[in-house]
Amino acid sequence: MERGLYRSPIELEASRIAQVEEVATKRATPPSVPVVEGLLHLVYDAVLWREEVSAYNRQSSSPTGQRSKMLNLLTFGVPKAFPRIMAAAQSSSSSSGSKVAIVLSGSGVFDGTEVHEASAILVHLTRAGAEPVCYAPDIPQMHGCPVEGESRNVLAESARIARGAIKPLAELKASSVDAVIFPGGFGAAKNLSDWAVRGKDCTVLPDVERVLKDFHASKKPIGLCCISPVLAAKVLPGTTLTLGQNDYKSGKWPYAETIEGASSLGAIVVPK
Repeated sequence: MERGLYRSPIELEASRIAQVEEVATKRATPPSVPVVEGLLHLVYDAVLWREEVSAYNRQSSSPTGQRSKMLNLLTFGVPKAFPRIMAAAQSSSSSSGSKVAIVLSGSGVFDGTEVHEASAILVHLTRAGAEPVCYAPDIPQMHGCPVEGESRNVLAESARIARGAIKPLAELKASSVDAVIFPGGFGAAKNLSDWAVRGKDCTVLPDVERVLKDFHASKKPIGLCCISPVLAAKVLPGTTLTLGQNDYKSGKWPYAETIEGASSLGAIVVPK
């Protein structure tokens, strides 16, 4: 049965979405602020109206083709992020809300935390619904200061990666979070320990040693990236870890000698 000139509120909304999509597609210049705000509102509206659209499709007497077209507009038209929004919402609602400590060692691959690794860890944790909590030791940085005689603080430098949301490592307790991860970067071998200078004869920062032993005793997950597994090799004898491949010749594993040092401490190094 034809519906004549009458259109339901949802059909009117679908028409408005189609018009905005056409305008946005044809614009030669970036959309203005009002247009962007309008698109954001459309995405929000699409989320709110999802169930109503589904109900309308089940009950409406309009032609099947029209119903399908309207649903496609709302689901796959201008708000193309709609399916992703729903997936994220479902993931968030089903997540455990775990807290994971990230132990940073400065900012920069050669004198602190490897920024790419830290960023990747933070992204994947938040996407999984976990809450990352950043920590760093409140100590002077070993080196890497551009001005002679200047001293930099590991906690302050690490705050660059954490956007200021960081706590002193002395405050980290296994009872306060569900897991701990140490990103790589030479800071693990220069600030969290002095492995870069002394190798297997190194000393590990007392708070780092305490945290590793605390989490190990609590049977909570410990993540160690890049060079940071040497911390566990020193503190937790007999632990199983990975440090890449023991391959000097290919040039792909330039720090393969680290494996020998970790193995000499009793660690079981799995080549991966």
